[in-house]
Amino acid sequence: MTEHWNQTALLVIDIQKDFIDDESPIRLKGGKDIVPNVIKAVEVARQRGILIVWVVREHDSLGRDVEMFRRHLYTSGNVGPATKGSEGAELVDGLVIKEGDYKLVKTRFSAFFFTHLHSVLQGAGINSLVVTGVQTPNCIRQTVFDAVALDYQHVTVLVDATAAATPDIHLANVFDMKNIGVATPTLQEWSESKA
Repeated sequence: MTEHWNQTALLVIDIQKDFIDDESPIRLKGGKDIVPNVIKAVEVARQRGILIVWVVREHDSLGRDVEMFRRHLYTSGNVGPATKGSEGAELVDGLVIKEGDYKLVKTRFSAFFFTHLHSVLQGAGINSLVVTGVQTPNCIRQTVFDAVALDYQHVTVLVDATAAATPDIHLANVFDMKNIGVATPTLQEWSESKA
């Protein structure tokens, strides 16, 4: 049992203030609702000895590394979403990176796209992923589809520790991920599972 958890990583994707806090102009409606479940998933992962990977966006202050459709948010005088060093790029309250965790910075939807995530996970002997965070049709889905394409043996999305702009969008994307073999338990179901 312990051996299985040693081969698993929990990905916590984009649970940053700019995407979650009510005051943020780009907050994801529904994102705040899942924060307690993400916190609990991290606690369960720590108890099981699961590697925690904090996947965050951190962008150049001029937006030179952001997707073309978002570059207008980084005009002179404005601090764009998840600008490196800004308060908005910080993890939400209640989440803390601890020694032994791994922080991965990405600038696109997938945590695997132009990052070294796959080599880090391979080097750690990881073959199973559990995914939490926002938002389901973008960063969650892209990361999950890449993980399946990279032949991770088990890919799990915690359905109540992930969110989209609306419940319908969330459920449609969960349905699509389930159709490619992704497990979609609730946090409680995953917390109570033995493997």
